[in-house]
Amino acid sequence: MKQAHFPLLSTSRLRLRRVSEEDVKHIMFLRSDPEVNKFVNRPTPKNTDDVLEFIDKLENQFEAGLGIYWVITLKDKEDMIGSICLWNFSADRKMAELGYDLHPSFQKQGVMAEAIENVVGFGFETLLLEEIEAYTQNNNLPSITLLKKQKFICVEGKDDPDNKLNLVFSKRCPQT
Repeated sequence: MKQAHFPLLSTSRLRLRRVSEEDVKHIMFLRSDPEVNKFVNRPTPKNTDDVLEFIDKLENQFEAGLGIYWVITLKDKEDMIGSICLWNFSADRKMAELGYDLHPSFQKQGVMAEAIENVVGFGFETLLLEEIEAYTQNNNLPSITLLKKQKFICVEGKDDPDNKLNLVFSKRCPQT
């Protein structure tokens, strides 16, 4: 999974780029806003140092081949509007977990569907993943709807050991 260079991705409207220290205020917002985090069980950063530590962790994960975290921007702007990642790779590197968040101002505009389609394609075509999983809380109807539209299927009977309220969705590579 380890990449020689960070994979920059784009769609007709979006650019998916590497995180930088310029993204601190946007990450702080996304990881602390009550609306964005209504269905997410993760630590809330207390200050800029916490966010910088998080960015370092993301960079270290990428360098070690353990994950790829993309900042989502509109194509003509640098400001972060969301994030999407592939991480939590299986030992055999055939499965990864998809994670994402998006600023409320950009929700319900097809932004995340575009980003997911692009990242899932990258995962299957470039990383040669066979399966991508996504975990979302059972009450998060917008996320459930989004995953279903992206042809993710709810895995009945599979639990998230870290959050009993989460449903597990899966998408298999069409070529496997």
